[in-house]
Amino acid sequence: MNYFKRFHLLFTILLTTIVLHTSAQEKGGIVQGKVIDSVSKKALEFITLAIKKDGQAIKTAVTAENGTFKFDKIVAGKYSLTAIAVGYNAKILSFEINADKPDFNAGQITLASQVNNLNEVSVSVTRPVIKQEIDRISYDIQADPESKVLTALDMMRKVPLLSLDADDNIKLKGSGNYKILINGKPSSMVARSPKDVLRAMPASSIQKIEVITTPPAKYDSEGLSGIINIITNKKIDNGYNGSLNLRHQFPAGGPGIGGFFTVKQRKFGVTAYGGTGFYSTPTTQNINSRTTSGANPSELLNIGNRKFNNNYRYGGAELSFEIDTLNLITAEINPYGGYNKSANNQSFSLTSPAQVTAYDLISNNRFDWGGMDLSLNYQLGFKSNKERLLTFSYKYSNGTNPQRNELNFINRQNFNDPNYIQENESRSKEQTIQLDYVHPIKKLNIEAGLKGILRDNNSSFEFKRQVSGGDYQIDPARTNIFNNNQDVIGAYNSYAYNLTNWGFKAGVRIEETFVKADFISNASNVNTDYFNIIPSFSVNRKFKNQSSLNFGFTQRIERPGIDNLNPFVDRSVPNFEYSGNPDLEAVLSNNFDLTYSRFKKGSINAGVGYNFANNTIQNISIYNDADKITRSTFANVGRNKNLTANININYPLTKKWNLTVSGNAGYAWLEGTINGLATKNEGLSGSIYLNTGYKFEKEWRANASFNYSSADVLLQGRSGQYYYMSFSGSKELVKDKLTISAGVNNPFMKYRYYETLTEGPNFSQRYRGQNYNRSFNVSLNWKFGKLKDAIKKNQRSISNDDVKSGGSKSGS
Repeated sequence: MNYFKRFHLLFTILLTTIVLHTSAQEKGGIVQGKVIDSVSKKALEFITLAIKKDGQAIKTAVTAENGTFKFDKIVAGKYSLTAIAVGYNAKILSFEINADKPDFNAGQITLASQVNNLNEVSVSVTRPVIKQEIDRISYDIQADPESKVLTALDMMRKVPLLSLDADDNIKLKGSGNYKILINGKPSSMVARSPKDVLRAMPASSIQKIEVITTPPAKYDSEGLSGIINIITNKKIDNGYNGSLNLRHQFPAGGPGIGGFFTVKQRKFGVTAYGGTGFYSTPTTQNINSRTTSGANPSELLNIGNRKFNNNYRYGGAELSFEIDTLNLITAEINPYGGYNKSANNQSFSLTSPAQVTAYDLISNNRFDWGGMDLSLNYQLGFKSNKERLLTFSYKYSNGTNPQRNELNFINRQNFNDPNYIQENESRSKEQTIQLDYVHPIKKLNIEAGLKGILRDNNSSFEFKRQVSGGDYQIDPARTNIFNNNQDVIGAYNSYAYNLTNWGFKAGVRIEETFVKADFISNASNVNTDYFNIIPSFSVNRKFKNQSSLNFGFTQRIERPGIDNLNPFVDRSVPNFEYSGNPDLEAVLSNNFDLTYSRFKKGSINAGVGYNFANNTIQNISIYNDADKITRSTFANVGRNKNLTANININYPLTKKWNLTVSGNAGYAWLEGTINGLATKNEGLSGSIYLNTGYKFEKEWRANASFNYSSADVLLQGRSGQYYYMSFSGSKELVKDKLTISAGVNNPFMKYRYYETLTEGPNFSQRYRGQNYNRSFNVSLNWKFGKLKDAIKKNQRSISNDDVKSGGSKSGS
């Protein structure tokens, strides 16, 4: 626990620096006044005031109980004073401080209540970090100064309801059953392994992250726990602008570059973005151990050293053309690619009463990905109402994921298996057609739509044994071609109704799914179809003191994706095999969420949730005593119940010092039947996150954070707990243009360990992976250009969020 003492010492030094720094303030004028309600004439407490210069907030304050406020030490210059609060129209006053008028008294500032209250509340100054809406929570990445130095994956730790486990897998309310969207649309580049993609993406390329806990009917019904929506689109205006981010992380990590550029000339606008990043680690150790019982008990120990690196490349262009005020055409192209390769040296021994089997293994594994998404949208407006819209969308996606495992055995003892090579060429193609209609009627907003998705997935896998002479020959018994077609036809209708203190959103979605799977080599197939009616309902009640209560209910579907269905058997770790299951069926979950939010001087979001599902898809492991192999696959054997609680507090300790505390806890009940035997497990899990940041004079910033996540409950065991901490600082070299940032992650812990315990009636196995934990990073972020007038973008587009992504393999 020495690192806790060191963390406390660094925190004390940071606090002392802050206290000493606050004593050095330059002299200046005074700005003061009082804020009252325009109707009742009563003083308004906790109203946010911001002093801006050249459009940028330089000082903020909140009103006292009697409605008064005061700023001091305001230097000479021209400013604007903004008064803002949820439920009131903002008011802006211009003033000047000079030698003749060293002070400014705004007198009584009257705020009028908003006639059409929005169904959301927000926190802090004119740029809130966290926003609570009727069916989601959003985190403004650009309002967080650490976004200039951290990766997109690192920022996930800060978002309410999200957490990362010890192997950097993203969790939503402690669950891995969710969908990730990019700009409200599915993205092939994050479907297979979100952590690899987001680890290579600078957080500065993201505007905000939304956690949609009660997805409305317009979204596809996939994602048992909800949807994570990553917003990267930049505002396209007349003129041009852009940004460039250069970063480097070491010794675990690598260089990265990302940026975007936008330009608009009259009716035509283009935004282009892209980037690439590398991530590698020093050599780390992993251990697989297994103890079996029965008539022929055995002890297995596999100790390995691993070194891996990956690369990710992404890009895109969005084009927009306004034919006239009512007709808009947009198009997008998003190519992506990359690889993940590793080199492994392992020492293996299997001890049984009969004999000892041992060998050393040298393996090289490579997994590639690449593809492209194309989309076209046409939006028609109506003269009678500008918010009435009809949108037609088409999207085409094509991707490939080749994989190769090459294994060579040396120093053999009672081991005669040949060297072998595994290759798997997995491809996916998808076409989507969608029609959306939005029709507002006073306070009622009606949405409806139709959608068709045609998916064509296939996998061609080969197993090659080395024969005498060093050549490799194909093993027909372990070679096959698998095709999977999944077609979904859907329709939805939803209604949103807003009153002064109430907001309602309800809808229903119907979907028919057709699945056909063929095994070409052995001429067998699987055909199935299913029909679902998916309701959703959300209600928001506003109270005084800027507080609100949200309740939501929805059903969600988990459809098995190609990674879960693909029967390709991964044999990259001897005595452990991993494969998909083409017989998987869809899962239906019932979700209930209740959230309380309050935004005054700071913000608080607290919620509870409950969900249950039958026939859930579980990753199961079965040990075969005859060949000493543990086989892991997916099966519809689970019955899950989860009770969760979460809280997020964002509080300004001073005008420049902020504290964030976020956490979640849940109790899970899991049960199922594995290999004919009833299996049960239950337990508590959760995480907590703390972050503190201070803004110094002359645009210096400092941040410190700490994160703890407990073990996750699995049907056949548990995964391990972990700690994470980071310290960072930044400095604006050129105001709003050029920023340099630097940081250190986990300075007191060189390694982090990822443990998974898996148990069955005749075996117990443990995987312990060592991840390099300590890293240093530096980043340079440059913004350029000037924008004037916003360009239109389609308000509706395709969002295929209905397929379960592949799960990580424990023990690999």
